[in-house]
Amino acid sequence: MSTSSPLDVRIPSRWVGPLRISGNAIDDSVEVPLATYESPLWPSVGRGARVSRMIEGGIRATLIDARMARSSLFVAPDAAAAHLAEQALHAREPELAEVVASTSRFARLIDLHTEIVGNLLFVRFALFTGDASGHNMVTNAAEALQAEILSWGLDLEYGSISGNYCTDKKPSAVNGDLGRGRRVVADILIPHEVLEGTLRTDAGRMVDLVVRKNLVGGTIAGSLRSANAHYANMLLAIYLATGQDAANIVEGSQGITYAEEREEGLYFSCSLPHLIVGTVGNGKHLSHVDEALEAMGCREEREPGANANRLAAIIAATVLCGELSLLAAQTNQGELMRAHRSMERGRGSATQRPAGTTGEERA
Repeated sequence: MSTSSPLDVRIPSRWVGPLRISGNAIDDSVEVPLATYESPLWPSVGRGARVSRMIEGGIRATLIDARMARSSLFVAPDAAAAHLAEQALHAREPELAEVVASTSRFARLIDLHTEIVGNLLFVRFALFTGDASGHNMVTNAAEALQAEILSWGLDLEYGSISGNYCTDKKPSAVNGDLGRGRRVVADILIPHEVLEGTLRTDAGRMVDLVVRKNLVGGTIAGSLRSANAHYANMLLAIYLATGQDAANIVEGSQGITYAEEREEGLYFSCSLPHLIVGTVGNGKHLSHVDEALEAMGCREEREPGANANRLAAIIAATVLCGELSLLAAQTNQGELMRAHRSMERGRGSATQRPAGTTGEERA
């Protein structure tokens, strides 16, 4: 078979929810599509979604920042020349902003950070990219920026269009520090009776598990800016269903779950500092992706970036649903494996949305 022949790959997919979400990017009840071979994920996220509907306002998703970054590498004769060039770049930043604006009607230079290692100058350009995730937009802008900078006579040579200080599809600290993609925090305050009646647990056991498993366990494992149970599960499922670059779950799954026992119940949060998602661009033209984004309300006429912000908020809330449900199960000895055995028996692989049914019924 020719390697260029089309390959029809079908991943079992279900609509789950609805999730009740509020915040500065969304205030709505939304069903979410999850494409996964791990069928217990559907009812697990569905249980978290059920909790969201039992609380006024549901899950609060707070969008904190939105940007895409590309780092370019320049080579100088020595560190002194690299430092002089670095100073010139910061002094002439308005000129660089004009270059970025000329490459796209949406691209806008937000910031630039520099790092010198020996005679190497790394320049990390951060851009607003509208509703696109922005991979190609920032690379295109970086090419124009490099050409402009090299024309300034700063004793620099081309090193690479991407110098790995971005950082794309690799775990790192820099994305959490400086931002890359959408930074969203999803949180919820769950009353004690909901914890006991729906999740079969209590606030004390949940807080203990978050500390002992996610924070301590993650630390001794050497996790990098990450303390969570399984963000990658929910991210991959919704990335595949909505036409995202699935490899970006590598950095997207770096996030921190935090919990507090309060008088009113359990405060539970999921902080996701770099969700690289978009509602336009590569992969978004496919019919099933278009249908999913439209059903999620991410194809509306809004100001640039607002649809992608809404999608990021939905994704963060979905992550919280799955994280909450899994951790609740793990507070009870034997529950996790019993649930997997039960849920994986007889699971279908329907991808359509049956008329007149809710996401929870399907999941």
